[in-house]
Amino acid sequence: MAVPTLTRWFIKTSFVYLALALAVGLLLALQPIFRLTTLGGLFPVYIHLLVFGWLTQLVFGVVYWMFPKYSTEKPRGNESLGWWTYVLLNVGLLLRAIAEPVNSVQPNPVTGWILVISAIIQFGAGLTFVVNSWPRVRER
Repeated sequence: MAVPTLTRWFIKTSFVYLALALAVGLLLALQPIFRLTTLGGLFPVYIHLLVFGWLTQLVFGVVYWMFPKYSTEKPRGNESLGWWTYVLLNVGLLLRAIAEPVNSVQPNPVTGWILVISAIIQFGAGLTFVVNSWPRVRER
């Protein structure tokens, strides 16, 4: 059974986020040694890169691939909904990763609203994932 393209994108992207999260974590660990005072806003980015970038994306990719078939014609449900999940999750995460450190150093309405918008976009990713995956979980 071939691995679906969307699953490969989810999983490979999750590995990229894992590497980025580890790099940010290392930077945060070095902060006291080099007395870097402006990195406080990176801790939420670190957590989001790990939880949403790596773990959530990895889970979404595996679920899309491994859950029971929806039907013979559409074994994984609505593929375009799966791609929307991927795009929304990553756009929301990238917006957050950019706006969070800026907002922590110099809070302003623009970055505040970008954070709100990024959360809404990620919520949309979660909803599209649930809508697409829910029918695949049923009794035999």
